[in-house]
Amino acid sequence: MLIASYNPSGMGDNLIVLTNQSTNFNVNHAGDVVQFIGDNDELIGYNFINISQSLDLSNVSGQVFLSSEQVEKLNTLIKKAGFTQELVIDDDPKFVVGYVEKAEPHPDSDHLQVTTTVVDNDERVQIVSGSPNMQQGIKVVVAKVGAMMPSGLIIWPGELRGVSSDGMIVSGRELRLPNAPQVPGALILPDDFAPVGTPFDVNSTAAQSLFK
Repeated sequence: MLIASYNPSGMGDNLIVLTNQSTNFNVNHAGDVVQFIGDNDELIGYNFINISQSLDLSNVSGQVFLSSEQVEKLNTLIKKAGFTQELVIDDDPKFVVGYVEKAEPHPDSDHLQVTTTVVDNDERVQIVSGSPNMQQGIKVVVAKVGAMMPSGLIIWPGELRGVSSDGMIVSGRELRLPNAPQVPGALILPDDFAPVGTPFDVNSTAAQSLFK
């Protein structure tokens, strides 16, 4: 997993790269590289200070989708700082067209449902959803583990009331699509929108015109 964020107006000239979720970590600082290490020497991520000296991020604000060349440059900075745990590129799409194959009541909630959602031809994930319009047999947009929502929220593996949930079935409002209803509810895609597993680009013409 590789989640990168650059927001010069809010964070200064710093690139934050996360590889794991943890609330307990140690901080190691060498030059312009800050390393975050969790339990058992697990890499949590890096903060690259004065990143504009190494990468051109002048047109970026928010999530950064790092190329293999950019990851290689970051790993060079990591080595120069004396750290050994390198970054591995993650080019798996994090927002995809999904299909709710099954939706069942949560055993400990009267408003949550436990879904089995297809996110690729041979990949299914369990996602707990509170959307009032959730049902089986619909096409949806899935934010997979490792996705960063427009709000900055990162989707991590988790659980809701004791049931594991790996991902999030999102609404048009959460994706900040034009004219999306400002009420809770999953974005239900037309059956012919795109095949299951297709990356969902919020800036595409098809996505931008869903609520027109």
